[in-house]
Amino acid sequence: MFRHRPTARTWMAGLLAAVVAGVALTAVEPAPRSAHAAACVGTSGVTVVVDFAALGGGVQVACAPGDPATGLAALQAAGFTVTGTARWGLAFVCRINGKPTAATEPCVNTPPATAYWSYWHASSGGSWSYSTSGATGYNPAPGSVEGWSFGAGAPPSIAAP
Repeated sequence: MFRHRPTARTWMAGLLAAVVAGVALTAVEPAPRSAHAAACVGTSGVTVVVDFAALGGGVQVACAPGDPATGLAALQAAGFTVTGTARWGLAFVCRINGKPTAATEPCVNTPPATAYWSYWHASSGGSWSYSTSGATGYNPAPGSVEGWSFGAGAPPSIAAP
């Protein structure tokens, strides 16, 4: 019985084919949605404000177009990346855009009351109200404003756009 022994040439050809297939699959994957870096106009979506000031950053405002089903969906649709905790998953937002870092907060359980992402709501141009619901259980209306602020529960440092 004849057995084909792979040579270096056939091995390299197989490797090249696998790399090309991997690149083709990667190219087909949809790119992450880029943030809409401004407040929504009218009721075209939900405006999301994320205040990174306590973490050495500024305040970012973005638009989650349409009618996101939850506050978490609005945060993600506005282009922000979210990390939950190991214990609660995305039901408890631990990091937004990688902040705080894993070295500062491992996101195993809920962070301390002095260093967490607090969740806020406002009407456009209105005052901030602390959310009594979690981001996965709240349905923001188009035209409203969602706020996130890191620290000990203070509202975002800018007025609701």
